[in-house]
Amino acid sequence: MPIDPTLPYDDDNIFAKILRGEIPSTRVYEDEWAYAFEDINPQAEVHTLVVPKGRYVSWDDFSARGSAEEIAGFVRAVGKVARDKGLVEPGYRMMANVGMHGGQEVPHLHVHIFGGQPLGPMIWKRG
Repeated sequence: MPIDPTLPYDDDNIFAKILRGEIPSTRVYEDEWAYAFEDINPQAEVHTLVVPKGRYVSWDDFSARGSAEEIAGFVRAVGKVARDKGLVEPGYRMMANVGMHGGQEVPHLHVHIFGGQPLGPMIWKRG
C-alpha cells in the first residue's frame, strides 16, 4: 500500500528493521552510508535494493535533509553495486518510488537496481 512521504520517519518500517539486523537479508554491499541487499520478491533477473543508513522517508526527504557526505556516499554505493553486478555494459534501471502516485510502499528511501535482462518500457503507456 503506497505511503505518504510527508509523514515522519517510522522506526518500525521493514528496512529500518533490516538495518538493525532484526530481519535477515542477503547482503550485497555495505559501507558507512548504505546497505544493499537482494529483493525477496525480484521483479527482474537482478533486483537489488540500496538503502541509506540514515532515517530518510523518501528521495525528497533525503535530498532536503541529507548531508553532502551522506548523499555522495549513497549515490556512490548505488553505482558500486551496479558495477559489482556487471550491469553497466549491458545496462540497468534504477528507480526510487516517492509517495502515492510513485507507488512507494516502504517509508524508508530505497533505490531498486534492476538488470540482467531487457527491461521493456520505462512506464505504462497511456491509452
